[in-house]
Amino acid sequence: MLEKDFPEGCWESIFRFLGQGNDLEPVSVVCKQFLSITNRIRVSLTIRNPTIIFLPRLLSRFLRLKVIDLSHFTGELEGLLRQISESGLDLDLVNVSNQKTLPVDGLRELGSKIINLRVLICSNIGSLRDSHLIIIAYCFPFLKELNISFPLDSQVSDFGILKLSTMLENLHKIDLSGNHLVTDKSLLSLCQNCRSLEEISFFTCFKITQFGIASAFRMRPSLASISFNIEKKRIHGPGLTPVPISMDLIDSLASLKRLNAVDLSNSFISDEFLISLADSAGNFLKKLVLHDCCNFTFSGISYVLSKCQYIQCLDLRKADFLTDQCIKKLSMFLLNLTSINLSGCCQLTNATFFILTKNCRLLNEIKMERTYIGVDGEEDFNSISDFLINLQVKAVYFGDNVLLNDVSLSNFSSICPSLQILDLNACEGISEECVVEVIKRCSKIRHLNLSCTGIEKFEINFEISQLEVLNLSGLRIEDDTLFIISKLCIGLLFLDIQNCCYITTKGVREVIENCRGLKELNLKNCCLVDDDFVFMLTLTNPSLRTIITPSGVDVYY
Repeated sequence: MLEKDFPEGCWESIFRFLGQGNDLEPVSVVCKQFLSITNRIRVSLTIRNPTIIFLPRLLSRFLRLKVIDLSHFTGELEGLLRQISESGLDLDLVNVSNQKTLPVDGLRELGSKIINLRVLICSNIGSLRDSHLIIIAYCFPFLKELNISFPLDSQVSDFGILKLSTMLENLHKIDLSGNHLVTDKSLLSLCQNCRSLEEISFFTCFKITQFGIASAFRMRPSLASISFNIEKKRIHGPGLTPVPISMDLIDSLASLKRLNAVDLSNSFISDEFLISLADSAGNFLKKLVLHDCCNFTFSGISYVLSKCQYIQCLDLRKADFLTDQCIKKLSMFLLNLTSINLSGCCQLTNATFFILTKNCRLLNEIKMERTYIGVDGEEDFNSISDFLINLQVKAVYFGDNVLLNDVSLSNFSSICPSLQILDLNACEGISEECVVEVIKRCSKIRHLNLSCTGIEKFEINFEISQLEVLNLSGLRIEDDTLFIISKLCIGLLFLDIQNCCYITTKGVREVIENCRGLKELNLKNCCLVDDDFVFMLTLTNPSLRTIITPSGVDVYY
């Protein structure tokens, strides 16, 4: 059967499965039919500086765009937003983050034409004021999600949040983290006026008190996701004294019967707080983040996990009281776990990895950076026959584990042969031979980070067709390694070789000419590569979108 005889609806389903954006570029050049289908199904567009020249053509080409991301654009946004507003697109989401100031006139134009916008992201804006919030609410009255987090200079006050809350009654989700002037009044006005509010984040808003948080929870018991931090320490006299958790806040958790996600990163909490949380959320809770929290114990987290056994995402970074034995006990409750982050838990050894892969059969992602990985724990296995293969684990992050050795890494890869992402950043105890063995065993690896490992060669004699992202930054590799990569890593999309001071223009030429799908290349501090020659080489590979030159200049195509 020829492609023209295959129903377009089937092709459309196949291409949707492949992904979005650059993933569809190879497909779009096959024939006019495929080009038409990929144009039709593309729903998101990221605009960088060079894209501005082609913007009118892109907006008329992709008629079903729903998402436009301007967070990487560093030019003048007002005219750009005016073009988008005149395109006739029915957008759902616009991201204008990382701008020096909010493009007020452009947003007015956008709001006058695209009245159904549902999501607006304005994170990391240089300066944010109450007047900006009022304009946002006036221009986009049907917003359901708004992100105004972490402006560099926040003048947002309770007045602005109050006005916003009265004008955006349909708001479902808001992130006002980093707006340090807002108080309890802001939180209460949002919970009172936005009757559909389900998700709220207010990290580092330390003028919001525990009393205010408790009152807000009681006022809006339908909250499903809460993200905030309780200040760890406050100055009292000559010293630093922890601020205790109030019983009022602990008791208020009983109001939240629909909680499915909680992020308390960098908070001073207690076992009593966790127990109340568990009793309230029960089996609704799917995500729990306690990154860098203090003052809770194994008893507290054990109680939570025993009561909330449907948790899928668990983050216990820097919980330094955890041991292999603790993880063994907790793993009995984690039957639905898909992602766990134990980075910075300095007592955890190889045994924890074996326990998790054996007992948590749905686990997809394991992060154990800066732990005691590489050391055999008491629960370790003695022979290959003790290993229980886990085909579900796809991503493993072992960064900054200086004790990780070849034997341990080989055993881990034997347990998880379906690995697609392997991060070994700064794991200085592993050898090139072991890495090659792992790549051969885990043939589906598509993302490999070997930065700062001390490896001096990357010698392989077999094709790594699945590899898309390769980070070799800080290694003492030479051009012969790049030659091998250019011949055998035919699917490479992103290559990072910054601070590889022995790489020359010759090696870079091999990569650019032979890796025809390469999208991004980082050459920062590759002092033997000439900037001007890099610009000339890019003409031989039209797929390149981003290059960081040896002098550190970001160039977008």
